[in-house]
Amino acid sequence: MAFSTLYKSAGIQAIDEIIPTLLHALEDEQMSDTALDGLKQILSVRTTVVLPHILPQLVNLPLNAFNAHALAALAEVAGPGLDFHLGTILPALLSAMSDSDEDVQTLAKKAAETVVLVIDEEGVESLISELLKGVGDNQASIRLSSSYLIGYFFQNSKLYIVDEAPNMISTLIILLSDTDPATVEVAWEALSRVISSVPKELLPSYIKLVRDAVSTSRDKERRKRKGGPVLIPGFCLPRALQPVIPIFLQGLISGSAELREQAALGLGELIEVTSEQALKPFVIPITGPLIRIIGDRFPWQVKNAILSTLSIIIQKGGMALKPFLPQLQTTFIKCLQDNTRTVRSSAAFALGKLSAISNRVDPLVGDLLSGLQADDVGIREAILRALEGVIRNAGKNVSGAVQTRIYNQLKDMIYDNDDHIRSSSAGILGFVSQYLEDGQISEVLKELTDSASASSWTTKHGSVLAISSILRHKPSIVYASPLFTVVVNSLRSTLKDEKFPVRESSTRSLGRLLLHQIQSDPANTTAHSETLASLVTAMQDDSSEVRRRALSAVKAAAKVNPAAIIIHVSLFGPVLAECIKDGSATVRFAAERCALYTFQLTKGAENVQAAQKYISGLDARRLSKLPEHSDDSEDGEDDLVTG
Repeated sequence: MAFSTLYKSAGIQAIDEIIPTLLHALEDEQMSDTALDGLKQILSVRTTVVLPHILPQLVNLPLNAFNAHALAALAEVAGPGLDFHLGTILPALLSAMSDSDEDVQTLAKKAAETVVLVIDEEGVESLISELLKGVGDNQASIRLSSSYLIGYFFQNSKLYIVDEAPNMISTLIILLSDTDPATVEVAWEALSRVISSVPKELLPSYIKLVRDAVSTSRDKERRKRKGGPVLIPGFCLPRALQPVIPIFLQGLISGSAELREQAALGLGELIEVTSEQALKPFVIPITGPLIRIIGDRFPWQVKNAILSTLSIIIQKGGMALKPFLPQLQTTFIKCLQDNTRTVRSSAAFALGKLSAISNRVDPLVGDLLSGLQADDVGIREAILRALEGVIRNAGKNVSGAVQTRIYNQLKDMIYDNDDHIRSSSAGILGFVSQYLEDGQISEVLKELTDSASASSWTTKHGSVLAISSILRHKPSIVYASPLFTVVVNSLRSTLKDEKFPVRESSTRSLGRLLLHQIQSDPANTTAHSETLASLVTAMQDDSSEVRRRALSAVKAAAKVNPAAIIIHVSLFGPVLAECIKDGSATVRFAAERCALYTFQLTKGAENVQAAQKYISGLDARRLSKLPEHSDDSEDGEDDLVTG
């Protein structure tokens, strides 16, 4: 009170003559406590005037333990008076919170906690601004301290700060892919505290910002690594999903149709960046609501989003989904009958994934085969897609009796007038052929070669598609068959068919045959040249798609065994050179990649020189500079639908 009275009469002189004495006394061990008490008393009556004189001396870096203690003590008295000085105080405290001296660390942390809780509504904007600067700092220790203070502030502040939560949630999720593991852990803890401070009914409104933040964090992580699955470090911690799952589940359970769709998609995106170990505790809490919602009458977009996310959970969650297997199977089979093609396709894909973890595949295959009696072509197509997925993922678990039933039911469907049904049936038939007995195989090949000379082009196409699929999945059974020559002659014959889909399928079949020949019988150059000659004929076909397919087939063989292909260069070289000048961009691209591998252009100048006998020196040198793995991913060879 004496100081207040003195200030009234002496003004700034009272500050200039008394405050320096007290600040100086802070450095005296015997007088420091008394001096600090004096400063607190003065601050309590003249905060605004006195504070600018005290702070500069207390925040000098490196902060010592007493100054950190003094800042905490003064903050309690100054209260909202600190609003305008946060830019001075917080950077010093954030830095000291990671000091090598544990006392300084502890006292700075206590001071920072005090500072963030004494500000009033007017100081919130400045505080948030300083904390955001901190989480963007180059020093990991500053990012860590700022993250901690964000969590502390949201957990303990009595102010209404819900409006600040969205920005903080977004910032902290992006920080979950920080390069510093300790910062990641603290950011995750802070995220949990921020979300816990938000009323439950507001959570669904954050779905979009969380999805955007997860996307940004994922991209940040992707840039740090080369290839492989992209996982966000913060979502690989124990209980990793606990803070954000309520946001999506609340939207899924109580939101509008559009919000439910966004929530389902967001869950899928989140699961993709989460490790399998971290996901385990959440598989059941997530899957239950998804199954419940998909059973209700919601638009197809909601169903499709849920099916997409369930597929991701099946892939990541594995056997943790065991309690839901019957429900999921029933749900997916029901969705195969949906009016919307997209939903049917998603259900077929999900069912294929589910079969990989199912113990009882035979009943599932039986249900699907029974469903093929449906009149609707779209539903039959979806069921075939599902069957393809089941066979691909769990074919080895299907009993012999059921494999035979598949064959018997599909052998006529490969001649169907619908392109999708024909292609899918042929693909499955080829896959199943590897499980059939020798007698059945001979029967299959006999029927297929007979059908290849039928008058109907769809019958021819279906038979060639099936032969192509067998050559993909089990080429050795064709190669060892007494009917091998008949099969090859049949393919050469259909290579001249008037319909380009038939010629394209024949080309694919011959490509697969060549691949098998150079791998299993590398010395038989006569057989290689005969098959290669057929592909060279296809490289000159009227259809650009057939030409492209032939070039890709030769390229695939050259990648596996370049020496076995290059000895026949006089056979394919001139035609390949013409294809490099083709009018179709896709053919030119395929021809360039074919040349890259057949001539081994990346393997030395002598190869580039040798290639110039057929292609121009300019082309040879240009192609030799391409990355070795710059080709077009094997043209869908991994897709069962290709037959």
